Amino acid sequence: MKYTKLIRTEAGITSAPFKSILYLKILLAFFLAGIQYSSFAGSIPDRFSTKTADTIPSAVIPQDTIKKQSVPDSSVVQYDVADLIRDIIHPHRPPKPLKKKSGITPMPNIAYNPSIGAQIGIKAVAGKVLGNEPNTFMSVAASSASITTKGILYFYLSHNVFTPGNKWNFQGSLVAAKTVTPDYGLGIGQGADGSEEDLALTNPDRKGYVLHAQFYNIREKVYKQIMDNLFVGAGVSFDIRRKIEDRRTETEMTPYNIYTDRYGFDRDNYMSNGLLFNLQYTTRDNQNRSYKGIYADAGVRVNQQWMGSSKSAVQITTDFRKYWSLSQTNPEHVLAFWNWGSYLISGALPYLELPGTGKDVNFRSGRGYTVGYFKGPKYFYSELEYRFPITRNKFLSGVTFFNVQTASDDIATKLFQKWQPGGGAGLRVLFNKATRTNLCLDYAFGNYGARGFFLGLNEAF
Repeated sequence: MKYTKLIRTEAGITSAPFKSILYLKILLAFFLAGIQYSSFAGSIPDRFSTKTADTIPSAVIPQDTIKKQSVPDSSVVQYDVADLIRDIIHPHRPPKPLKKKSGITPMPNIAYNPSIGAQIGIKAVAGKVLGNEPNTFMSVAASSASITTKGILYFYLSHNVFTPGNKWNFQGSLVAAKTVTPDYGLGIGQGADGSEEDLALTNPDRKGYVLHAQFYNIREKVYKQIMDNLFVGAGVSFDIRRKIEDRRTETEMTPYNIYTDRYGFDRDNYMSNGLLFNLQYTTRDNQNRSYKGIYADAGVRVNQQWMGSSKSAVQITTDFRKYWSLSQTNPEHVLAFWNWGSYLISGALPYLELPGTGKDVNFRSGRGYTVGYFKGPKYFYSELEYRFPITRNKFLSGVTFFNVQTASDDIATKLFQKWQPGGGAGLRVLFNKATRTNLCLDYAFGNYGARGFFLGLNEAF
């Protein structure tokens, strides 16, 4: 407690050498703690993922409307990582003014979670306003190449472009990857009472399997603003997997094989290609770390065989987020709520494309579990998080969170019949005060012994 008070006392002294050393020690302590947690989480068997942590990150390419970020009035007293580095290298140099526009910026791409292991790579981001401010949002683009300790190779190129006056918005991405996907069966962890195949498919003991594959995705959506904060959009998505194989088991009685054979898909490869239609509404004050506002998106995906899809299907997705600032003097005290759902209406989806844990747009849901730990034709997820500042200069802050999820298996368990909880807490280091970007360090846990350390940029939602 005395140490915390000392940090707060030194918050306003930007040139003191003691402060630089103190913050450096804090960061080193965080990363040492991260290494310890990483070692612990990495020892959990069968924790592998198909996606890397930086896939079209909200820090760079938010999947919803990106508004030009405004700097809060309190930013002049806030302290971020750039200030820390400046104080260490040039302790007497005055802070630089905040930039409204960004050029091309290369940066290291590091992350950690139990799904992917440790990730290292490089990314480049760029931003420019193509029309007159403030009537035009900033357009951004990003590219990244990375490798993880789980053997995942991932490359993406993405863009989110607003034409002058925000009349049109173009969102798209290109992905090529070598994936390693964890698999714990279909449903929510409740075994079916039918045949031996049904029991193996629902996998109530959560036995781990691992699927290796090549993954390619091409996606493009066009949005039209029809009134303030309201957009309608349409697009296409091509999801292709090749050379799918389970290298860790010789049995044919795996959830992937059973599901794939039952619904008539090829075990080795498939295509999931479809048309996208979306309606989106947003009043969030910031897309990276909101203090207030609402974000809502409803979409329909229609997979079509005439587009090359292995099977036809109709799928509905919903995404709702609400933020309440609990203090006028310290707006960083925030209560945040998130609900995400995906529902198969007709047809069949490939096994690896079923909605589930961490299958949301930014792959951040279900902290405490690996990607795809629970999944099914219908999936429903909710999370509540409390965010609060720790130091007076906002350099350090914290969160606590709790989530629940449910899924159907189309055999015995219906949606909302069984729930699985998860939760945890985390620390935040202010990475960029102009855009409210945080370095996030979370420890989360769930049922079946699932737990682990999660490292990345920006809030989960």
